[in-house]
Order: sequence, then structure tokens, then C-alpha cells
Amino acid sequence: MTTARDIMHGGAQCVRADQSLADAARMMRDMGVGALPICGADEKLSGIITDRDIVVRCIAEGKDPAMMKAMDLGGHLHCVRADDDMDVVLKKMEQHQIRRIPVIHEERLVGMISEADIAMGHREGNHLTDRQIVEFMDSVYMKR
Repeated sequence: MTTARDIMHGGAQCVRADQSLADAARMMRDMGVGALPICGADEKLSGIITDRDIVVRCIAEGKDPAMMKAMDLGGHLHCVRADDDMDVVLKKMEQHQIRRIPVIHEERLVGMISEADIAMGHREGNHLTDRQIVEFMDSVYMKR
């Protein structure tokens, strides 16, 4: 059985809820990622923010990314547990049409799964079937 832990990209870093969107954008640039989990003062996962969120919901609306906080754009959070089977992970990503999902263990962030991680896991033989990949791609990209 392939689990989220087998596919995830470990070492994910959080942006603090009170950090600015400008800080979040710099973190994304420096890490080469398009999304960051948001963690509260208790270091528990409280949201996620994407580069698209910053552009569309801040900059395009004429707001100042240096003044807006990460949590201002932190939408509804979907996450999976590290020991969840990949069928559960794929289903959740398909159902909510999301391309990245945080992975938690004991209420703490342990990694992220992106569409690239899914593709790499498939290529590296982590037991994702062609059917799982096709269904995921159809759900996330064809139903928009």
C-alpha cells in the first residue's frame, strides 16, 4: 500500500499567519514552490496560500502585499494524514480540485504533495496505477 508519506515532499516550511504576503512571495521564490502552508502561533497548520492567491486576490485588487497578512488569504484547508492511502489522497485532491495538499502527522505539518510528486511517484514505481493518474488528471484539469 502506497501512503501519503511515500509520495510527499518532506521538509515543507510554513509561512506564519502574521507574516505579510510579500514575505510569503519571497519564501515561495527562494524555495521554488507555488504554495505555502500557513501555521499559527501554535505551529499547527491553519491554511494554505498559493502564488495565484497573492496575484489574483491581492495585487490584482490593488491591495498592498506588504500590508496584507498570509492568513488574510488562507482559504479552506484540506489536508491528509501521513499514513493515508494514496487513494484517499487522490480522492481528496480530485474532489476539491486542488493541485497541492499538506500532509500532517499528529497535528503537525510533515510534508506537501503536489501534482509533480504524484507524477514522480508514478514514474518511480510507487504503485500508482495509470488509471489513478488519468482519473486524477481528468478530475483536476477537465472539470474546471
